[in-house]
Amino acid sequence: MPVRQREIKRLGSRHHEKRRGRRMNSRVPVRLGWDDESGNRVSAEAHTRVVNPYGCMVVLAHSLDLEHRLALTNLISNASNAAVIVWKGNRRPDGWEYGVELIAPEMDFWGLEL
Repeated sequence: MPVRQREIKRLGSRHHEKRRGRRMNSRVPVRLGWDDESGNRVSAEAHTRVVNPYGCMVVLAHSLDLEHRLALTNLISNASNAAVIVWKGNRRPDGWEYGVELIAPEMDFWGLEL
């Protein structure tokens, strides 16, 4: 009797996985802080385009690499959280689009009902 083999699906990177939580279009002012290649601390203000309980899409004038660790501060609530860049999108006139994942976030980090 022939045995049917199950098709093995290739797992992609994190941004191809099913999203966690509800997303909301929201422009939230944020401050990002990170260490550059020389070890100097860099800080820049930016804004989100989309938020969810676990992260956001942010627009930033600086070019950063995937997996870059940073600190993200919600400038409305002054709440801060460690974060990592998990997706880099296109360069737009106002900056690069990034998918940022919050590390162990509080569920009310954005101050929105998500």
